[in-house]
Amino acid sequence: MKRYTLALDLKEDPALISEYEYWHRAENGWPEIKKSIEEAGIANMEIYRTGNRLFMIMETEDHFTFEQKSKMDASNTRVQEWEQLMWKFQQPLPWAQEGEKWIMMNKIFELHP
Repeated sequence: MKRYTLALDLKEDPALISEYEYWHRAENGWPEIKKSIEEAGIANMEIYRTGNRLFMIMETEDHFTFEQKSKMDASNTRVQEWEQLMWKFQQPLPWAQEGEKWIMMNKIFELHP
């Protein structure tokens, strides 16, 4: 099992942040999105928010790669629709490359390595 941590910002708008959280409640999420996440080899995913900053923890199967997930997403029209909707709420971190959304975080401390 591998673990990844990523960050992204939401637009600084309370109404948009509230709507973003609405779409991420279990009862409002699209089942096709959950299925695409699981089929890519992601065993668990959690998203946390403070202010407009998002923090994601992904636990994946050993075979998971971001490259394969990107290919799968590119060929899935429902995932593309979801990403288009989410981009309404999201904004790239200031140091993100063009078109980059979620940015990998570097671990700088671990209590029990």
